[in-house]
Amino acid sequence: MPHKKNSSRKHGWFWGTGSTKLLRARIWSPAAAAAAAGSSAPSEVEARQWRATMEGYRNSTEVQMSQMVLPCHTNYHGELSIGQLLKWIDTAACLSAERHAGCPCVTASVDDIYFEHTISVGQVVNIKAKVNRAFNSSMEVGVQVSYEDLCNGKQWNVCKAYATFVAQGKPPAKIKLKPLVPQMEEEKIEYSIAAERRRMRLAHTDTIKDLLTNSPVQSEGKNRECNTVVPAEKTRVESVELILPPHANHQGNTFGGQIMAWMENVATIAASRLCRAHPTLKTIEMFHFRGPSQVGDRLLFKAIVNNAFKNSMEVGVCVEAYGHEMEVSRRHINSAFMTFVVLDRGGQPCTLPMLKPEPGDGERRYKEASARKKIRLDRKYVISCKHTEVPLSVPWDQSNKVYLSYNNVSALKTLVAKANWVLASERDKVKMYMLEEDKFLSIRIEMTICIDAKQAFLLLSDMRRRHEWDEHSVRAELVQQVDKDDVIYHVISRTISEENKPQDFVILASQREPCSKGDPYVVAFRSVTLPTQPAQPEYTRGEILCSGFCIWQETEELTKVSYYNQATPGVLAYITTNIAGLSSSFHSTFQACEQFLQKHKDDVSVRFQNL
Repeated sequence: MPHKKNSSRKHGWFWGTGSTKLLRARIWSPAAAAAAAGSSAPSEVEARQWRATMEGYRNSTEVQMSQMVLPCHTNYHGELSIGQLLKWIDTAACLSAERHAGCPCVTASVDDIYFEHTISVGQVVNIKAKVNRAFNSSMEVGVQVSYEDLCNGKQWNVCKAYATFVAQGKPPAKIKLKPLVPQMEEEKIEYSIAAERRRMRLAHTDTIKDLLTNSPVQSEGKNRECNTVVPAEKTRVESVELILPPHANHQGNTFGGQIMAWMENVATIAASRLCRAHPTLKTIEMFHFRGPSQVGDRLLFKAIVNNAFKNSMEVGVCVEAYGHEMEVSRRHINSAFMTFVVLDRGGQPCTLPMLKPEPGDGERRYKEASARKKIRLDRKYVISCKHTEVPLSVPWDQSNKVYLSYNNVSALKTLVAKANWVLASERDKVKMYMLEEDKFLSIRIEMTICIDAKQAFLLLSDMRRRHEWDEHSVRAELVQQVDKDDVIYHVISRTISEENKPQDFVILASQREPCSKGDPYVVAFRSVTLPTQPAQPEYTRGEILCSGFCIWQETEELTKVSYYNQATPGVLAYITTNIAGLSSSFHSTFQACEQFLQKHKDDVSVRFQNL
């Protein structure tokens, strides 16, 4: 990683530390646009018109709901039941989806939900839902839940949820949703990262299978001292519900929020049978609706404790539907996994009894619950962590590969969506922009060249060829081909550390092709640690958190290539030297990159190598 020395020969423009810290939402402004374009300041009339427009701006899909918590909404603790909260979340999200689609929509899935606080009688729940991105016939809706105490006016965040809805037209016609155009910086970030969340959802089942196959999870119970062991069959719950008109939505199908509430109810009963106490629900892992049910159907809910850890337990719930009591075949409607804890009077988690799994499927569920716990911890650690709380280089392994890839690409897309980039310099059609935010200075270097966007993407994503145009790079060795989109490299740099040694890096390179028209090709870089690649005495191990390329096809012939890097104070001297014009390292390196791309723009072997 570059340090405070000023010599451009000792610092690679590619290398440095970064931050994925999000700022408050900013909106594009005339001043920022003028600065970015290098033009004069906007007129006062233009500024007034922009302020008037943005002050009254509200997302057209946004739905707000406020509910007073009454005694009928609460559980045995006198707190808002999670089942009731799920009903409200699903209602608000559905209304937002239908506001965009202009037709009926049904819940397809709800991502993991982490509940941060409980809500008491008399407090007000505030729910805000809006569509983040529309795909073909499905869309992602983001939901933010908070609550307020009317007596003191304070507010707290409760949870954030992402739900996927599918637009439904009259059979056999399929609805194609209109694209969503984000306006605010926060909306652009959510829009861009929605494609990554979608990718992560689709890979979730495979991640569980890979972990169980390649990294057998050791049972926590073997290391626990506990005199109480509860057979899993004693926690089993089965409950049937007849779907009546009050349970249906405005389309005649069973209301998704109602199904989720019933699932939470049977899961709570199963958890109570293990601990013989009143448990608190902390996490829900993805509701996945596999089919509809209608008024007159019977729904059979099955719940059982899959595994009990020291302070938490996982309960699995599935839902089956059938038309009448004589019907033999049943339809799998939904499934989810819920994590419960038991809190003492001080709010601390209690130690739970051990679980004895049933033979066969019970043992499979027991192992899968351990795998899911590890994945939850990895996901929370990788996706939610702040750079100030953990090392920049996160350990890579088979179980967290999907989430590290998500974090890698999302961090870069977040930086790309930032507002208020300011043009710092322009030379030979190579533009350098800067963005100041808190302690960090971000740079963007941009050029437009005559090359196919995919060809540029393939050339820049292969770090083994970086030395051909980057004078700071010595070589890059492929350590592991994770999958078709993610590769781990060991990179040797000419960058000299304060220890007077060259730096080396272990880098995860994640690449993405456009999800839809207008999206860029993305090549994101971040540091990871691998047991097989320990630090070597002849090098100083450097770290990168957020850098990479975004490549847009602007016309049939022209492509815009932008490089981004989020730098910390340790490399400010080097960056500001370039910004101030006292060094041309950035410019010369990017010119060499342009020449490299032009030289190989018609090289068909590049595409064959990436098939």
